[in-house]
Amino acid sequence: MRKLKFRCLQTLGAAALALGMGVAGAADKPTLKIGYVNGWDDSVAATHVAGEILKEKLGYPVELKPVEPAIMWQGVARGDLDATLSAWLPATHGEYYTKLKDKVSVLGTNYEGARIGLVVPDYVEARSIEDLNKYTQALDGKITGIDAGAGVMRRTEDVIDQYGLDLKLMPSSGPAMVTALARAEKAQKPIVVTSWIPHWMFAKWKLRFLDDPKKVYGEAERIDTVANPGLASKAPEANAFLERFSWSSEEVGSVMLAIREGAKPEQAAKEWIASNPERVAGWLQ
Repeated sequence: MRKLKFRCLQTLGAAALALGMGVAGAADKPTLKIGYVNGWDDSVAATHVAGEILKEKLGYPVELKPVEPAIMWQGVARGDLDATLSAWLPATHGEYYTKLKDKVSVLGTNYEGARIGLVVPDYVEARSIEDLNKYTQALDGKITGIDAGAGVMRRTEDVIDQYGLDLKLMPSSGPAMVTALARAEKAQKPIVVTSWIPHWMFAKWKLRFLDDPKKVYGEAERIDTVANPGLASKAPEANAFLERFSWSSEEVGSVMLAIREGAKPEQAAKEWIASNPERVAGWLQ
């Protein structure tokens, strides 16, 4: 009986020691600081999904930091931030990359085919920017824009000039542009808006970009994951996961739409991860 009790105590002691070692191992993992652009829906979605995987699947404490793009790049270069999944290249953030490329590591592309341009509902007959003058009256003589001074707005002024469009660019805001698009969709009325992808509205409605044969809006961009060079030795598992993390327009769009419709970013990320176990497993191989 005494031997049995001794063995039980040994077993309990070993279990307690193993548990203690597991907790210590998790506690020893460094906190990872990931920067993102707070006003950009795609940045919020990608960062929260990656952050949840780093935390829940790999056991890293994670802090997500909303910052402006310039501060985001500088933070990664200095090591104040470990990484960002929000590097628009080669054009949008090209100036930051040129200045800091020797102080950061590009881990890979997490989204291919990012772009800006003029977008219409699929029921609109125009296929190219060159076609728009045929539909000036149906479009009420206007292009519905976003904030004055935004990159896509500056390019659109050039588009109007280079294509000789008989349309006026109307500044508003991102939310106001979406509201106008929603009203047009409901009534099945023609509309053309300034927009970009990834954006949640592509998950909600059937939309397409107008062809831009003169390439005034430039070529398609990509969204890269950029890290401080020290991340590879600081957190090799995290670095390897971030190298593999890449998803489609439909995937990021579904998370953005869930957030837009009221879900907290953390909850939207958790639900997407739970619904896509095979996808997540592929990033963790």
